[in-house]
Amino acid sequence: MTRRSPVDQNTLWNGPGGQIWVAQQAILDGLFQPMADLLVDELPGTVTQLLDVGCGTGASLLASAAACPAAHCTGLDISAPMLALARQRAEAAGLDADFIVADAQQHPLPSAHFDWIQSRLGVMFFEDTEAAFANLHRAARPGAGLRFIAWRSAEENPFMTTAERAIGDELDLPPRAPGAPGQFAFADGQRVQRLLQAAGWKDVEMVAVDLPCSIARDELPTYVGQLGPLGLALRNLPEGRATLLRSTALAAFNPFIEGDRVRIDAACWLVRARA
Repeated sequence: MTRRSPVDQNTLWNGPGGQIWVAQQAILDGLFQPMADLLVDELPGTVTQLLDVGCGTGASLLASAAACPAAHCTGLDISAPMLALARQRAEAAGLDADFIVADAQQHPLPSAHFDWIQSRLGVMFFEDTEAAFANLHRAARPGAGLRFIAWRSAEENPFMTTAERAIGDELDLPPRAPGAPGQFAFADGQRVQRLLQAAGWKDVEMVAVDLPCSIARDELPTYVGQLGPLGLALRNLPEGRATLLRSTALAAFNPFIEGDRVRIDAACWLVRARA
C-alpha cells in the first residue's frame, strides 16, 4: 500500500536533512551506538554478503564490517552526501565495502545475492513498504537473514517529540499521519509484520526493545537546534525568533538531563525475519 509522505524524501536527504546528518555525524553515532551494537550482536559470523539499507553515514555498516571481516558489505542510501562520508570512513578503516546511492524500494539489486540484510533506522521512509521489502526479498538468498531496528510510537518516545511539543504550535511542521513515511511509520508492529509477510519474508518476529541511549549535555543545544523537522523549520526563521524558540525548546529537555549526560530510553522494534 502506498502512503505518501508530506516531505519529499529525496529532496530532504540530498539537501538540508542529509547535510545536517553529515555535519552532526559524531553526535548521532554516539546517540544511536546501542542500536549499532544490537545489530552486531545479531550478526552471524558466517555472513559473506551484507546489505545495510539506509546506511546513512555508515555507523552500523562499519560496526558490522569490523565484527565480520569475511563479509563484503554494501551500503545503500538515497542520500549522496551521507554516503560520501560513509565511503570515506570505510576507506579510512580499510574495510571491504561499497556504496550505492539509490532508493531501496526501486533499485534493481542483484537477485539472490545477499545472505544478510540489516538497517538501523533506515527503512521507515518508503512510500510503499511492501514493495520495498519485496525488492529486498528478491535480493536475498534463500534462508538469508533480515534484521532491522525501527522506532515504536511517538508516545513511547517522548524525548523524540519534546521540542515539537514545546514549540510546535509556533512552527509550520509537516503533519504526522499514522503509518505515513517518517520516523514513527512502523509504530504499529502488527501492520509491519503483515507487510513483511506479504513481501515474502518468513518467521517474522517483532521484538520490543528499550535501548539506553545518551549524548553529552553540551551536545544538546546542537541536537535540539539543528536536527529533525524542528531544526529545519528554525533555519527558515529570523534569527531573533529562532533563538527564542530554540531556548524554549531546550528548557523542555531538562527532565532528561542527568549530570553531564542527556539520557534517552529509545523504544524500538528489533525485527527479525528470513527469506
